[in-house]
Amino acid sequence: MTRLQRCLHPALLATSLLLAGCSSLIGGPRETPTIYAPEPARRVDPSWPAVDWSLALARSGEAQMEDGPRIVVSPVPGELQVYRGALWARTPAEMVQDAVLRTLEDSGKLPLVARQGSGLSADYRLLLEVRAFRAEYAGSALPAAVVEVNATLLHLRDQSVAGSRNFRQSQPATGVAVAEVADAFSQALAGLSHDVAGWSLQAGQAHAGQPHPSAPAR
Repeated sequence: MTRLQRCLHPALLATSLLLAGCSSLIGGPRETPTIYAPEPARRVDPSWPAVDWSLALARSGEAQMEDGPRIVVSPVPGELQVYRGALWARTPAEMVQDAVLRTLEDSGKLPLVARQGSGLSADYRLLLEVRAFRAEYAGSALPAAVVEVNATLLHLRDQSVAGSRNFRQSQPATGVAVAEVADAFSQALAGLSHDVAGWSLQAGQAHAGQPHPSAPAR
């Protein structure tokens, strides 16, 4: 061994140990992730009011860990982890917005509903903020898909708040496999989108029946 090799050997050994440690922290060799795309059933209620105003849906709030592509799980309260080798096809905020939008479209109760930015000149805007989108064990043997969303309905002409409410759905999974957890999220999204859509129509209709000040001159 040359003098140069003797000098480099300790540094190379330390680097190898560091890389080995990092490999254990990130879960070892890379693997192709499985992509999950929940398809919640759309549930509409014929008793929802038919309205004559238009609605635009928008996302609200800053991106959080639970609004990323990783599937978050809470094994114990206060601790968040992610399922290894599993990703969402879309972010939770996108899934929530899409589920609510499709439910409102299928209801046939509005003349027009679309995402904000689509060019629609809407009467109301529905802001949806995802506050929880995770699998929770909470002391149980099986996890439950927990979806929590804050919805705020704004009247755009006078910028008044027509209503604000928190919605939460918890759907137990049939097993601990990621595919079973993803299916539980499909059911939780179906229930949440039903509740948000119905509330939006009722809150907006109640607000539309009240007198409103004229829009301020610019």
